Amino acid sequence: MEADLGHGSREERVLPLAPDLAAAVERTEDVPPDSVRAPREYDVVDRRTVVVACLAAVIGIAGGLVAQALVALISFATNIAFYGRISTAFVSPAASHRGPLALLVIPVIGALIVGLMARFGSSSIRGHGIPEVMERVLRGESRIPARVMLLKPVSAAIAIGTGGPFGAEGPIIATGGALGSLVGQLLHVTAD
Repeated sequence: MEADLGHGSREERVLPLAPDLAAAVERTEDVPPDSVRAPREYDVVDRRTVVVACLAAVIGIAGGLVAQALVALISFATNIAFYGRISTAFVSPAASHRGPLALLVIPVIGALIVGLMARFGSSSIRGHGIPEVMERVLRGESRIPARVMLLKPVSAAIAIGTGGPFGAEGPIIATGGALGSLVGQLLHVTAD
């Protein structure tokens, strides 16, 4: 039951979402079905939809595996930089017994290594990851160089593992985007 607020009839109180929609609906009510240009039968799920869905699932699983590999790489870089050992066990840099000078120099060395990778490897590894992937999708016809798939996680692991103030989500997205782009380029699908 609707309460009357004293502002006129219900039609006068309703805010129209699309003022021209009523006129458009009235014009189409009198159109004979033979003149409508639309497919008579529409398969919601066709062969192409199944193939694309399967590819998306495979790329998603591969992206999850890449994320796990990135966490292992971060642990590996942390162990080498702060403990001087080869291991992928997750450890905290704060528990290392390095001196204060080493704690200041290790992140600088990590930044220099990543800077060299960006300079001589690929400039696409610069930045956080998410905006760069979005830019490549929008402006670069969804083409991300394959080397980004390798360089981005390695550079992120070095940067994070040596104490850089970064997170792993951007590199994971950049790597997954590069993987999806590579599959799309190999299968010769459109940028859309």
